[in-house]
Amino acid sequence: MTEIKIEKDKLIPCVPTRDLVVFEDMTVNFEVARGFTISAVKKAMNGDGFVFLIAQRSVAVEEPEKKDLYKYGILGEVRQVIKSPSGVYRCLVHGISKGKLLDLVKVRDNCLYASIKLVNIGREKVSEVELTALMRQVSEAFENYLEVIPRIPKELYYDVASAETPKELFEAIAYNIPLPTDDKQIMLDLNTYGERLAYLLSTLSHEIEVSMLEREIHEHVSSTIDNQQREYFIREQIRALHNELGDGGDVDESDEAQQYLAKIGELSASDEVKDKLTAEAKRLVKMPSGTQEAVVIRNYLDTCLALPWSETTEDRRDIKKAESILEKDHYGMKKVKERVLENLAVRMMTPDIKGQVICLYGPPGVGKTSVGRSIARALDRKYVRVSLGGVRDESDIRGHRKTYVGAMPGRIIDAMKQAGTKNPVILLDEIDKMSNDFRGDPSSAMLEVLDGEQNSGFRDHFIELPFDLSEVLFITTANSLDTVAPPLLDRMEVIELASYTREEKFNIAKLHLIPKQLKKHGLKPSQMRISADAIYSLIDFYTKEAGVRKLERSIASLCRKAVKQLLENEDDKKIVFKASNLEEYLGHKKYLPDLASEKDEVGLVNGLAWTSVGGVLMPLEVLVLEGKGKVELTGSLGDVMKESGQIAVSYCRSVCDKYGIAPDFYEKKDLHIHAPEGAVPKDGPSAGVTMVTAMVSALSGIPVRKDIAMTGEITLHGKVLPIGGLREKLMAAYKAKIKTVIIPAKNKGDLDEVDDVVKNGLEIIFADNLATVLENALVKVNKPAKPVRSAKKRKEAVLTAN
Repeated sequence: MTEIKIEKDKLIPCVPTRDLVVFEDMTVNFEVARGFTISAVKKAMNGDGFVFLIAQRSVAVEEPEKKDLYKYGILGEVRQVIKSPSGVYRCLVHGISKGKLLDLVKVRDNCLYASIKLVNIGREKVSEVELTALMRQVSEAFENYLEVIPRIPKELYYDVASAETPKELFEAIAYNIPLPTDDKQIMLDLNTYGERLAYLLSTLSHEIEVSMLEREIHEHVSSTIDNQQREYFIREQIRALHNELGDGGDVDESDEAQQYLAKIGELSASDEVKDKLTAEAKRLVKMPSGTQEAVVIRNYLDTCLALPWSETTEDRRDIKKAESILEKDHYGMKKVKERVLENLAVRMMTPDIKGQVICLYGPPGVGKTSVGRSIARALDRKYVRVSLGGVRDESDIRGHRKTYVGAMPGRIIDAMKQAGTKNPVILLDEIDKMSNDFRGDPSSAMLEVLDGEQNSGFRDHFIELPFDLSEVLFITTANSLDTVAPPLLDRMEVIELASYTREEKFNIAKLHLIPKQLKKHGLKPSQMRISADAIYSLIDFYTKEAGVRKLERSIASLCRKAVKQLLENEDDKKIVFKASNLEEYLGHKKYLPDLASEKDEVGLVNGLAWTSVGGVLMPLEVLVLEGKGKVELTGSLGDVMKESGQIAVSYCRSVCDKYGIAPDFYEKKDLHIHAPEGAVPKDGPSAGVTMVTAMVSALSGIPVRKDIAMTGEITLHGKVLPIGGLREKLMAAYKAKIKTVIIPAKNKGDLDEVDDVVKNGLEIIFADNLATVLENALVKVNKPAKPVRSAKKRKEAVLTAN
């Protein structure tokens, strides 16, 4: 054995092996496929060639730590590494010396390194006579081993017979026969060849006993199968004779059929169901057990008998308990929880109510699926989720006729089988993602499932029997209602889950996401903390979404970086993430904040817009140019916004005198209206008041207040009409530090849904008409401006007024 020395504190690339133990002077050929093991062998090949091989205690562990590895391994020399076309690397390694694992380190290059202490083979503890006797016993045991396991090559016997030292004998046997990994590891741990031979002797004796027992069992099973085959042929001959005689129907029912009939008799189902199943069980008696038709009947009977024809669970009738469950599982969602609790209260008051289907509608990531699970918990019912995304075959809902090869019941009956009760909560996820093709329309099949007047006798094509779905509470989820068939939508009570506000995301992260991720990553609250300003920064600058999925992924990323830092630097006891150091861990900010006007400007107004990921501040600019009355709109504006621009021009013509605008501006001036971020499509009527204010300001020269934002639809006569998305729009204004917001007076009732923090931080002006909007939005002048004809005189008038 080659003697080598390892420098103190030197780290050697480490390869944890699965089902492989290597000894000194042993050359092995094995494959590595995990990323960190590939990195280790590459590091060894590019360095001094040394690699530390150590066996895992469990082969199931993908990313082993020190506790998952044995105490001793082998320092080896990598002699060859070949990459296969499949991406797996085949390595040839020669074992050099036994080593004790002191520490295991994983560094940034995704490679495991081991700190080891080399251990030399010790002096023998027994005399040469005892050692010679032990060698003879091992050789004799090996001869017996070859008799019961003839697969061992005969050449190995000559190597064993010619061995002169304990080392040669041990290597000839242990290196070449298949032994359990645990036994090989015990032999490696032993420090003399005498001890290793003694343990090898006991292992060989055990393997001989096991092999002899296996042979006896195999012989017994073979004889049993032969008897069964003989009995089968005799039974088939008897069946054929009875068929020839014409009295096949009088044959006694087999044990299998009797078992099915007994189960059918115990079934609490209607007579129609029992008669149908009994007829199928009797058909099973008349056909050979190995035929395809017999397999179909068995599958049919097993499926039908597994269905909950009468099993039910008792609903929880404590509305306060249900409310506490919903509050515990989800933050906010006041309106959603109220509607859910009302629905549950009605069910508790009238348990026999039928046909209530709830549709949870909202953008991705807002918690629709988890709300459905919470409803099941609140009612104390079984919960089953059925994914409908991408379903385009009607048979997925109704099942296949059992005569087809590979037939199975539909997803609804399969869900009932999973639930095990007649009254579970079934969540039909992504119902808007269903589509249709030549195989049928699954939406049409869902009409019967969700109709309380029809689903009491739902017939699946596979079971061909009426099954009662009327006691099931169906909950559907959808991101968009546009793709849901109108007849299907008509059967559902739609509950909208709006996008989360900034404050809601903050509280969800603080109360739910951070504790969840800390537990998932094995961290304690005392080891990592994310400050409040850091959570707000994650929401504002690193995520832009309606829900909280990206926010949770960002928090998970911080947890991973904290774990890595704690392991690399033992002096660090706690990692604190603040807004000031987030860029160090997550990189530069991905999203910039909405910027309001920095000063009072002419023709520039802060508008408010709604998006699927929340409200945003949308500045609107108007520029007046010499021309012929052309109105140009840019910024990827939709048709509705373009119409609002035309309405704004007409309204400005009607108030020319009041604001000192030239009456003929629509003939001699060109107006250019622009909404920044031109790559983002924008549409909707709520920018009407913003366009009018910007246009009046640009034409009159009166600046618009920098600290004000607005939203509202307009009419030709100057009325301000209500808009949607007020909750999100006010949150955007609050986040951009706007002081005053103008909203339609008819939206006053929608303020109930707005967070108190937002309402208290804003001055809200209610406007019935555009006069109120302009009066509050334009900078106050000392005296009313007079109508002027020329641009020069109009400018002088504005300067005088200011």
